[in-house]
Amino acid sequence: MLARMLDGDEKAFVEIVTRYNESLVRVARYYVGSQASAEDVAQETWIAVLRGVDRFEGRSSLKTWLFRILVNRARTLGVKEHRTIPVDPLASDQSVSPSRFDRGGHWSAPPVPFTEALEDGMVNEPLVRLVHESIARLPEAARAVVTLRDVQGLSTTEVAELLDLTEANVRVILHRSRARIRSEVESNMQVGGS
Repeated sequence: MLARMLDGDEKAFVEIVTRYNESLVRVARYYVGSQASAEDVAQETWIAVLRGVDRFEGRSSLKTWLFRILVNRARTLGVKEHRTIPVDPLASDQSVSPSRFDRGGHWSAPPVPFTEALEDGMVNEPLVRLVHESIARLPEAARAVVTLRDVQGLSTTEVAELLDLTEANVRVILHRSRARIRSEVESNMQVGGS
């Protein structure tokens, strides 16, 4: 798509915007005070992409380049304080309910992989909807981490750099967020049903 966009193919640009805009807005929301500001930052990012795409050197993926532009613009517009999420090892916010384990510390009933909820290679729309709704309910920092890591597929290192977090912090946030998403989705879907 990048090559097509460089050749002036407007449809390629529209495809790229369609693929990434929602995620850009979600990540921008981590830095700025309102949804409107996040949408403005995403729009400014697309303008910067159009103006600078011919200078894209390919040292990173297009996706990483887009998010780097977004984060730089969001930081300029939004909150400039350093973002960290305190990790309290004694926090009562448990990732997985203790009731899911037997006395020996083993799973009573192991979690069912979401991939088993897919039928004949077709995406299970209710499952996808539940996952997206659960992600939307996460706190801003967790939503940004999950969006970049699990939705957009960036590495832990890239997410840490983009959000000014340590890699350990990203892993903790990701673990807790995934557990929360799984718990919400499991409580809203019939395992093995439909």
